[in-house]
Amino acid sequence: MAARSIGTVTVSFGLVSIPVKLYSATQPSAGLSFNLLHGKCGSRVKQQYICPKDNEIVPRDQMVKGYEFSKDRYVTFTEEELKQLEEKATQSIDIVEFIPIEKIDPIYFDKPYYLGPDKGGAKAYSLLAETMRRSGRVALGRYAARGKQYLVLLRPADNGLIMHQLLYADEVRPFADVPLDKVEVREQELKLAMQLVDQIASDSFKPDAYEDDVRKRVQEAIQRKVDGEELTIAPAESPGGQIIDLMEALKASLGKPAKGSKEASSQTAESQAESEERKPAKRAPRRAEESTRAHAKK
Repeated sequence: MAARSIGTVTVSFGLVSIPVKLYSATQPSAGLSFNLLHGKCGSRVKQQYICPKDNEIVPRDQMVKGYEFSKDRYVTFTEEELKQLEEKATQSIDIVEFIPIEKIDPIYFDKPYYLGPDKGGAKAYSLLAETMRRSGRVALGRYAARGKQYLVLLRPADNGLIMHQLLYADEVRPFADVPLDKVEVREQELKLAMQLVDQIASDSFKPDAYEDDVRKRVQEAIQRKVDGEELTIAPAESPGGQIIDLMEALKASLGKPAKGSKEASSQTAESQAESEERKPAKRAPRRAEESTRAHAKK
């Protein structure tokens, strides 16, 4: 099914203007969400806001927005004041520089969108994509929408362009905030770790090889509930013995398939089947045993 455009913008590339259409690159509908219901009657509950000081429900037309500048102290803004502060939507992506994509840490990547050429923009659109492809660079630009100003990245992909919203520097915490202990890595440990990497290494990313097992399990449970079936809660498995020694852990890891891979799933299924075969046969009911003995005596 053809993708549906969620907006139109213009990409400014020097004195060249490229009309493009914006498409969502992700599918939030793929996620599962649950509604809150009243356990007594099954009706969906409604959210209300209560003032803890006056102990009364506050309707939306009596609410104002406030910013907490110190503990329990706020400055308030009217809707008109906030509107005045919003960035005016320009419906344009202004490219400000081209840089190698490997110079951008993936931690700054936020939300992706597809860009497709709009009427009259096909040639300039293809020119920009091919220029970035040959130069090995991507475009950084600014985009104003929904009252905000976004830092965006445009990159070539397949035969078109993808736009990523980027986080600003003050939205990313420095890694220096993470406490780290100084340790020494031994050469023997490094060699075993490199062997483990080589064992499960791949030359390309194949997203189709992975799926959300939890979502799949929840969807199956929902369908069973819809069909009127009861769910049985399996007891939690006790964790296996942990290997504390790093060298022993590395040695034990070699030769095992990567967790979550299809090979690991296949081996798990096979081990479960073998476990079922090794289980002792269920004893016949007591009455059946007594009947068999009586028949033998005769």
